[in-house]
Order: sequence, then structure tokens, then C-alpha cells
Amino acid sequence: MLRTMLKSKIHRATVTQADLHYVGSLTVDADLMDAADLLAGEQVTVVDVTNGARLETYVIEGERGTGVLGINGAAAHLVHPGDLVIVIAYGIMDNAEAAAFRPKVVFVDGENKVVSLDDDPAYVPEDSGLTSGGVVAETADAAKLDALLMLDPASRSSGLQPENNSR
Repeated sequence: MLRTMLKSKIHRATVTQADLHYVGSLTVDADLMDAADLLAGEQVTVVDVTNGARLETYVIEGERGTGVLGINGAAAHLVHPGDLVIVIAYGIMDNAEAAAFRPKVVFVDGENKVVSLDDDPAYVPEDSGLTSGGVVAETADAAKLDALLMLDPASRSSGLQPENNSR
């Protein structure tokens, strides 16, 4: 069996440009490509932390040392300059390779300069203000969903109060 595994992640990069009329792709500073082990033409998923959009595209090499992270083509409708994004690449591996493989996890600053490298997908640098993926946290949206789930199914559309589920 082959498994699709996280290969590379650039975490919370800032989009520096968007060009709707370019033929497509994601322009990435060559330094970031090296740090994340990305190749020109490699398929990536872009997750927009700012607005929740997700898209797939491919990488083209940007000028080294500039911090460029540019959204090109139709994706510019979804992701905009100043948005924070996560760039993810996956690899297809057999079970043995997947068990031993360690991904490249790259954290950047506001200018897309590398500040931390790791191989743990749940790692967050100290003083980043982020919560590790290994820590369970509840958001305001999760609290709203929990409240909705407590409603009796017949009352969900009527706006009635949550049912008492205490035992």
C-alpha cells in the first residue's frame, strides 16, 4: 500500500503579491523552497489562515532572499496580499518509508524569512503565540457548534433552548 504523507510545510507565510492575469502557480522565494525541500513544478496545497480558502497549485521559483510568496492566476480571487497562508506538499510513500520519514516544517517571520526548522508537524516555536497541534483547544466556533449539537433535533430550526443532557 502507498500512503500520502506530509512532506513539507511552510507555516504562516505572508502573501506578498497576487497576479490574477498570470497563468497560474505559486511563486516562492528560492530560500524557502530549499528550506522546505520544494521543487519547481511540485504540487502544493495552499491553506489561507486569514480567510479559510484552500487550493491546489504548483510551485515556481521566486527570487532568492526576497521573501516573495505570490499567488498567481485564478487563485488570486481566493488569496490576497497580506494573507497568512500555510503551504503544504505531500509525498507518496510505501509503509516502510512513511514510518521513517520526517517532514520539513518551516516557520517564517512576517517577511517570510526562516526563523525555525523542525520535523514535527505539530511543532510550534516558543513565543509564536500558536498552539501545538498536540494540544486540544476550543475556538468560539467550536463552542457555538457544541451548543447547537446540544439542541433537540426538533428545536434546531425553531431557536429553542438546549435540552438538558445531564445524567
